[in-house]
Amino acid sequence: MTERFTGNFTQQEPIPDEGIAAALEVMKSGRLHRYNLVGDEVGETGMLEREFAAYTGAKYALAVASGGYAMATALRAIGVKPGEKVLTNAFTLAPVPGAIASMGAVPVFVGVTEGLTIDLEDLEAKLGQAQVLMLSHMRGHLCDMDRLMALCNDAGVTVIEDCAHTMGAAWRGVPSGRHGLIGCYSTQTYKHMNSGEGGLFVTDDDEVMARATILSGSYMLYGRNGTVPPAEVFEEVKYHTPNVSGRMDHLRAAILRPQLARLDAQCAAWNARYQAVEAGLRDTGGLTIVERPEEETYVGSSIQFLLLDWSEAKIDEVVSRCKARGVELKWFGGAEPAGFTSRYDSWRYAPSERMPKSDRILKGILDMRLPLTFSVEDCALIARIIRAEVSAVYQAG
Repeated sequence: MTERFTGNFTQQEPIPDEGIAAALEVMKSGRLHRYNLVGDEVGETGMLEREFAAYTGAKYALAVASGGYAMATALRAIGVKPGEKVLTNAFTLAPVPGAIASMGAVPVFVGVTEGLTIDLEDLEAKLGQAQVLMLSHMRGHLCDMDRLMALCNDAGVTVIEDCAHTMGAAWRGVPSGRHGLIGCYSTQTYKHMNSGEGGLFVTDDDEVMARATILSGSYMLYGRNGTVPPAEVFEEVKYHTPNVSGRMDHLRAAILRPQLARLDAQCAAWNARYQAVEAGLRDTGGLTIVERPEEETYVGSSIQFLLLDWSEAKIDEVVSRCKARGVELKWFGGAEPAGFTSRYDSWRYAPSERMPKSDRILKGILDMRLPLTFSVEDCALIARIIRAEVSAVYQAG
């Protein structure tokens, strides 16, 4: 009998009971706005900021409306101007070049390796074109951060990290988001913590944090934030920094705090599922596993594999055959964007030149979510289905 998977690839776990209870208390109070506080009360949003700063080892954390807002705020906080070029990954999701373009700045795309990380040789060749790198740890893959930071520091390039897929991950024990000047995270439903929409911004820099706080819409209530730079720093920036409101509210923060407390356990659960799929796919003819470096502590909330040098028709056949058996694969190689699978040549607001080496890799990337509503046994079944369908198409020539 042919096996079939019946799970849902977009079904997340429920919000923890503690988060639901805390959210109810916020709603009963009617005081959802982050600055609607009484006396010395810190509030859910301020507490989340303190706890996330402690979790990442950052001096400051700021809770905001989305990961994309965090990235645009990072660019504004360091003074990126319209027309300025900003380096970023060719393999990323649309909010990353979108944040750059929203500033009137111009993305300069850097290639991707078979490890699905930024191509450091291509980066080195392009460092002279820009003063900022918006580094996307796309789909949870960390490059050699020691080498990347050495290259950028030598060139005087400021690094902002997009950690939407790497909350809880690390390189040589240093948390994702803590190598560059600023780390930006997402708490959108399909990320590692779920508040529907939301984001977090971390830095150790007093002035950057003061600017980001004003930008987020603190008015002159910045002293009520969870992690606050010295008052004299705000005096320097508060009249020269616009309010581009994008605050997180107490309701979303209340939902997130219990999730942060259990994040490490969640990461371990994702990795067990990832490893079950990876083991089941290893040594499949025509399929390339994305190997993880020893220095990387990853979070396997999704998995990618490559069908390198396959024709579009055969990749499409694999996707269709797997879907018929209940397994949803997303393909980054299609000529037209579908859902979130756009690529650098899809974003016509951003000029780009062909990158043949990267195009070959992008054409072969298949991607799959691993929600924690799946069991390890589910993941082993999914791997068997993918393996069977890839093998059937590969052997058919």
